[in-house]
Order: sequence, then structure tokens, then C-alpha cells
Amino acid sequence: MNRPSEALSPLLRVAEEVQDFYERYPYPRPVESLESYARLWEDPNRRRTDYHLFWPDRPYRENYSILIAGCGTSQAAKHALRWPSAQITGVDFSANSVRHTEDLKRKYNLTNLRVHQLAIDQVHELGTSFDQIVCTGVLHHLPDPDAGLAALRRVLKPDGAMHLMVYAPYGRTGIYMLQEFCRRVGIRATDNGIRDLVTALKSLPPDHPLASLLSQAPDFRQEAALADALLHPQDRAYSVPQLFTFLENAGLTFGRWVKQAPYSIACGVIAKLPQAPRMAQLSQAEQFAAVELFRGTMVRHSVVAYGNDRPADVQPIHFSGDAWLRYVPLRMPDTLSIQERLPAGAAAVLINQTHTYRDLFLPISADEKPLLDGIDDHRTAGYILEQAQLSMSEPSRLETARTFFERLWWQDQVVFDASHPE
Repeated sequence: MNRPSEALSPLLRVAEEVQDFYERYPYPRPVESLESYARLWEDPNRRRTDYHLFWPDRPYRENYSILIAGCGTSQAAKHALRWPSAQITGVDFSANSVRHTEDLKRKYNLTNLRVHQLAIDQVHELGTSFDQIVCTGVLHHLPDPDAGLAALRRVLKPDGAMHLMVYAPYGRTGIYMLQEFCRRVGIRATDNGIRDLVTALKSLPPDHPLASLLSQAPDFRQEAALADALLHPQDRAYSVPQLFTFLENAGLTFGRWVKQAPYSIACGVIAKLPQAPRMAQLSQAEQFAAVELFRGTMVRHSVVAYGNDRPADVQPIHFSGDAWLRYVPLRMPDTLSIQERLPAGAAAVLINQTHTYRDLFLPISADEKPLLDGIDDHRTAGYILEQAQLSMSEPSRLETARTFFERLWWQDQVVFDASHPE
């Protein structure tokens, strides 16, 4: 084997430090039971909405290939349970994480799962490509994130999709302040160092930028989570513009946010700003960047990305023509329809329970309620409109429905099956 050049040695040292860190403090914490997760994903509608989040215009199927890049202690096993007809490959450079995943594989007889101890920049050694690549919470810890993402891009099939999650900078301000505190006073990722840090955080000023994160995330007080956040040897974050550049440099194209509403200028408090009309004149990427700055507390970005040579449209969902009439709306499984103590003029209020911002809820008018009630995960938007009893002129009926289904989509209340099934 060739000896690495001196220019690469700092990156190799960082890689060794990160690998050693996860051997000692595997994160997420290893789990022994996946029964509740398996029961959750027994729901075929949950699997179908997840599929069409990534491929709106592709007919639904379950027998595809998925790479979990940086699979940690259980993520690959969870995907194998979620998609029993898919071929799941998990890679992680931590022997500890691979060992925990292999234990789950044996316990649940996951014959559709293969696990390899392998660095992300070496995934070409698998000798295959994948329909979907999932890499969440990993790239920002690599010594060379650009090389890691480029390596994943090379094993993505032409019509494949990526699910990527990276840290966002502004909401993690308190974390980066404490990381610097730990560096300055010499706190290291050791059992004693972590215990002392847990003790110190109990005296953190209540108005410190980290305090709200500690109160909102009980898991953050666990030693492994605390070490991962504050004592990790490699950590960087991406603002929205930096993320778009990151994707572009790797030969990828932004498809959509996994959760769109927090970034949309048409959702929540952002839509009511006096600057909203001015923001609407910006490009979509600039709109997303502006919203990130105004909200100020995003701690991560989760995106769907495609290869920049993808043969199909990277975002096939459009409402400018009449194609939307042939879409089949699929209700997101974590949404609630509230019909008590409603605001004036509302016949229902829709809430996606996975949203963390409390301003993201969707009031439904009496004219829109029949359209909502018509969604059964099988009928097209056009058929729902035909069956709805809307007392208004034909142009008004069409515009009401178009606007309604577009709002549902942006508010993460539905995804669409746009493959035009029979």
C-alpha cells in the first residue's frame, strides 16, 4: 500500500480520531429491541408515503436497493425491517457500530441486510450502485465531507435518490460555544470528562443559547449524545447556501426538503411578514436562505437530492398547469385533523406532529373540508374535486382545489403519487 502524502496526513489523523471516538462512544445508543419500530412500519400507507416523498412520479415498489452510509448501531437494521422486500446495505467505519448492527440482524433474521465495516469514501469497493442512499448525521463529521459526498454520488443509480442530513449553523450556536469552552479548558471525551461536563451544564445560565436545546431534547443529557454534540473531534455545519454549493460540487441537485413547511415563505409566521411579498420575488434558493436566517433556530437540514444527470424532472410536482388533477394525494401518517376549539372561520386545523415550529398549522375552510374528506390515498385530486359538493362557479371550484392541494403539499400534509396509476 502506498504511504499517504504529508498533505493528507492531517485528514487521516482526523479520521482516526473520529473512528476512535465512535468505538468508545457509539451513537446513537445501541438498542436491543426494534419491535415498536417494526409495528410502526407495518402500515403500508406509511411505506407508500415515504416512497413517494423521494419518487413522486415513479410507480410504487418495495424491491429496491438502499445504502445506509454511516449506519451507526441500528439505522441499517431499522431500514431492513421497514423494507423487507428491499436489499439493504449498511456501512460504517466503526467496528463497534457494525457489531451492534450484526446483533440486530441475527436477532430479527434480517436476511435482506448486509453490513460492512467501511469508510464512506470507500463505498466503491462494494462494486454496486443503489436506488437510494441514506446518509444522515454523518457527512459533517468526516475529515473531508466533499470527498465523502462525491463518493456516494458515484454509487447512486441514474434515477436514484439521496436522503441527506447535515448540521445547520445558526440553531447550533450554543453547541459551538460549548465546544469552544471544552477546547479552551481541556475537556476531553473521557468518562471522567463527560461526567464533569454533565455536572457543569447543570449550572448553565438559563438564557445561554444552549439552554433551550437542553430543555427541548432530553436525549441530549445522555452521555453518548452529549459527547457526540460537544466533544466530537470533527464537526461542521452548512447554511442553506453552503448546502446548495455542497450538493452542486458533488454533482447533485436539490430536490426538496424532507419537511418543506419550515423553509417556505407561504407557511406559518413567514407568510404574514410585511417582507413576504419582497421575499416572493427572490429565487427559491434565496427564499430558503432568508427563511433560515429569520427562523434562526434550525439545527439541521434534511434534503432529498438527485444526480444532476437524472433523466426525469428533479421536482415533478407542479401546480401551474393541469397535471395536478391526476395526482393522488397521500396523507402524511403523522398529521392530525383537529376539529375542536377552532379559530374563527375554520372547519378543521391540520397539524403535522413532526414539525417543531408551533406556527406551522393549516386551518381548513368549510369550502375546503369536502376536498380534505375526499382524500383516501387512492383517488386523484381531479376525482376528489368532481365528487366534492362545492357551491361555487366552475373556475372558482378549480382554483380553490388547486390552491388547496398545493397548500397541503407545502405544509407537509400530503405527498403525491404522480405516477398516474390506474
